[in-house]
Amino acid sequence: MTNASRSACDFVAPHVRALPKSGIRAFFDIVASRRDVISLGIGEPDFATPWHIRSRVIEAVEAGATRYTSNLGTPELRREIAAYVGRSYGVSYDWQSEALVTVGVSEAFDIAFRATLSPGDEVLYHEPCFVAYAPLIRTTHAVPVPVVTRRGDQFRVRVEDLERAVTPRTRALFLSYPNNPTGATLRREDVEALAAFARSHDLLVYTDEVYSELTYEGERVSIASLPGMKQRTIFLNGFSKAWSMTGFRLGFVCAPPDLTDAMMKIHQYGMMCASSISQAAGLEALRAGDGDVRAMRDSYALRRNYIVASLNEMGLDCFTPSGAFYVFPCIRSTGLSSEAFALRLLNEDNVACVPGTAFGACGEGFVRCSYATGMSQLKTAMERMGAFVARQRA
Repeated sequence: MTNASRSACDFVAPHVRALPKSGIRAFFDIVASRRDVISLGIGEPDFATPWHIRSRVIEAVEAGATRYTSNLGTPELRREIAAYVGRSYGVSYDWQSEALVTVGVSEAFDIAFRATLSPGDEVLYHEPCFVAYAPLIRTTHAVPVPVVTRRGDQFRVRVEDLERAVTPRTRALFLSYPNNPTGATLRREDVEALAAFARSHDLLVYTDEVYSELTYEGERVSIASLPGMKQRTIFLNGFSKAWSMTGFRLGFVCAPPDLTDAMMKIHQYGMMCASSISQAAGLEALRAGDGDVRAMRDSYALRRNYIVASLNEMGLDCFTPSGAFYVFPCIRSTGLSSEAFALRLLNEDNVACVPGTAFGACGEGFVRCSYATGMSQLKTAMERMGAFVARQRA
């Protein structure tokens, strides 16, 4: 009789019930029903997937290449991934034992955490950051430990802050640069210091490099490429951002054989394999998509320069990000909280951005604006935002 009185909620696992919903998606549920809204919120390229990639998909469908692939992914794509990572990041991976194709980089995070974390393990990660990392860590019953990054450091994570957070229970360090939401990147000396920290505390490192092709200035250095780091690093990447292939849901992970095999077990039972059609698209992207990436990156750089100048001109302090396609201006001068700023800007001037608090408590006082939208819309959005800011100060 007691069991019959349970509600559906009672059957939800407590650790899942405690997970927050995405702060990005929750905010944009409000946007969905609004007209005349210019969205600077969703991190999705406005470019169509290049035609030669789409054409390759059509050819694959017409040829009947619509069956299951190996759990690891097609041999052709894994060879190309290993070659790409070798030439682009200077890390040599064996395509047969150290590369796994996933359903987006989001699945790669999930299986990496589940394959390597045990209940009570602590994972250091930097905030502000993408909304998925901490919740996915919690689903393994491990403990995400946020480490604050600051505007004064251009949101680069500092080893001294990590040293204050590390404990005997710390098992891993999670890095995500170029960063979502700040657009921050790391310098070589930063990466070398982080590598030394990981080695000194015997930590596993997860590195999310999905935005690394969208690096505008400076050297692009993966921590996996540094001495002694490949064997303790899980390298995560995907096709959504740089190749404008969000709907294909295609990612990959590279790691030493034992780690790759552990992740493959979870992937094998949960997903079986990534879409065969998407894998054909990914193969074409890696073989013939460098020019597309350069063209999109050049366009983003122009938009970045425009939006940063516009925000600073209206009095919202904004550093020039070196990667990704986001800016993270400080809105404290308006006297509004991040959430109030975003909601009022949406309601009064039909411009959508994301409150900085969606990316961690230290995001208070900031909002995230994506410039993965057309220049004409960016100009209109900046005009509206400028008028909104002026009214708040008046």
